[in-house]
Amino acid sequence: MTEQRFVREITESKRRILILSFVVGGIFFLLLLRLWHLQILNADDYRNMSENNRLRFVPVAASRGAILDRNGEVLVSNQPSFSLAVVPQEVTNKDELLDRLAKLLGLDRAEMKERWEKGKGRAKYYPIILASNINRDQVEIVEENHLRLQGVEIEMKPVREYASGVLAAHLLGYIGEISEDELSTKGFEEYNPGDYLGKNGIERSWEKELHGIDGGRQLEVDARGRVLRTISESYPTVGNSVVLTINAKLQKVAEDAFGDQAGAAVAMDVNTGEVLAFVSKPGFDPALFSGKMPADTWKEYLEDKRHPLENKALTGQYPPGSTFKIITALAGLEDGKIDEKTTVNCNGSYELGTSIFNCWNRHGHGVTNLKKALRESCDVYFYQLGERLGVDRIAAMAKRFMLGAPMGIGLAHEKGGMIPTSEWKMKRFAKRWFHGETLPVAIGQGYVLMTPIQLASMIATVANEGTVYRPFLVKRIIDADGKPLKEFKPEAMGTTGISAEKFRLVKQGLFAVVNEPGGTGGAARLSDVHVAGKTGSSQVVKLRDSKQATPYQYRDHALFVAFAPYEKPEIAVAVVVEHGEHGGSAAGPIAGRMLRAWFDGKKPPSKKTAVQKNNGDEDTADEPPAPPVKKQSGNGDDSDD
Repeated sequence: MTEQRFVREITESKRRILILSFVVGGIFFLLLLRLWHLQILNADDYRNMSENNRLRFVPVAASRGAILDRNGEVLVSNQPSFSLAVVPQEVTNKDELLDRLAKLLGLDRAEMKERWEKGKGRAKYYPIILASNINRDQVEIVEENHLRLQGVEIEMKPVREYASGVLAAHLLGYIGEISEDELSTKGFEEYNPGDYLGKNGIERSWEKELHGIDGGRQLEVDARGRVLRTISESYPTVGNSVVLTINAKLQKVAEDAFGDQAGAAVAMDVNTGEVLAFVSKPGFDPALFSGKMPADTWKEYLEDKRHPLENKALTGQYPPGSTFKIITALAGLEDGKIDEKTTVNCNGSYELGTSIFNCWNRHGHGVTNLKKALRESCDVYFYQLGERLGVDRIAAMAKRFMLGAPMGIGLAHEKGGMIPTSEWKMKRFAKRWFHGETLPVAIGQGYVLMTPIQLASMIATVANEGTVYRPFLVKRIIDADGKPLKEFKPEAMGTTGISAEKFRLVKQGLFAVVNEPGGTGGAARLSDVHVAGKTGSSQVVKLRDSKQATPYQYRDHALFVAFAPYEKPEIAVAVVVEHGEHGGSAAGPIAGRMLRAWFDGKKPPSKKTAVQKNNGDEDTADEPPAPPVKKQSGNGDDSDD
């Protein structure tokens, strides 16, 4: 019995040892499996986690390139701006940190939280911008409370400084923080939340040149966030600078000439298409868009009936009024319907069927030829010419001037105006063109619309006698050292095919508008340079109450187009004064001041002027007094006085 019992115990012991061996073996197998999982399968993940626990990336924003005028005057440069950033991996309690920042700095907690959430998905050691453009007092508070603000950093980023304030604001544009939609847009893959980019104008159109390439430093830090060493560093590359075709002095004179009036003006080199001035009034302060716009300022911009945020030189579409008579006159000459001797008797109105079309001068102009019709802006002459031509012939001439489509000036959202045809009306309204609808078109009313850019291009093409140059705004791109990288040359879009003799006949009429008795554009006359031009007024509403003063928003727009010198044209200008009523008295003087500024800018400074500058007086010694404006009667549809 004892022996059997002994055998059983040995057998039981062996069984237990075997079970224990399997258990221990299983445990070791699981440990080995776990080690394999950690060190082989997930090695990269854990390596990254390890690196993240000791690495920090500090981005260094590149300075944007400057924007200069054609003479090298700086219009836009940079100034330092401070941003509040946080490194997520160093924050143990996000809500507590946000509460503390909101209390200490007076920042919007909800906005900071939203920015934090948008920054998710990036490496935890990469800073997230919680607030941009914080002031120096807030920076000092952060530095004073650095130990209490775990993971919080101050980053310095360059933002735009506009040397001349609101000057050329619509042209230059402004920058702002990149939006969530823009971050997901093709072409912006290299941008990060909190980065600035151009939102409109030159800043937007030339963003890729201006932006530069950001740099940064990768640092090794300890558990308390203290920097141990710099692992790698890449230096930012400054953006390229853009040299515009604009003349800053001419631009300022043009903007000042508008005063409180709303409208637009464009000046062009008639032989190249270079835009010398690009005005939209009233303006706005582009610097305000880099940070958080004050609510009262934003409300003021939105409620201003003069629409200061609209780029009127680019997107404003106006009936050209009597300035369009230039196109009608050339169409008549080209089609053989008139010559310089063709006359019309204007008695103040013209009847067509049951309709009466009034001339702006209700007393009439009497016997009128082409030169007189242009000089005094006789509507009846052009009513009859328009009736003989028909809308499609007028439109065909306008198309020769590339009107009715965007000119391709190089800014986004440019409008193309409208040149109506009988085919267009059928497609648009499913109605045929009526004969009487051509008469308003002949004097630039009805469906006709043009932008200030197109108006400037039209008169420039007349001045150079037939070459339509594409208007352009950028002269060259230069690097940080001033070395030219790209040069932009004039581009001829086409030619009108009109003979020099026909242009001569029209230009004689335009000369008379400014320089002869009875001309409607005497306010643009210069004492030492011959100016040729054309006035115009365009209706805002058809019916007006003559017994009461017309409210501002219902008054006619005032227009004036001109070029000079008459003998050898250099510069063309187009001016639109919204609700200015009369082209000669409202738009003409602005054009005259622009031309005066251009030609004065080409003169060497006189000794008298230099003495005045030393005495602190304004540089106006050489500027002759403005010519008197001759008032003319008439309250018709197209008054030009």
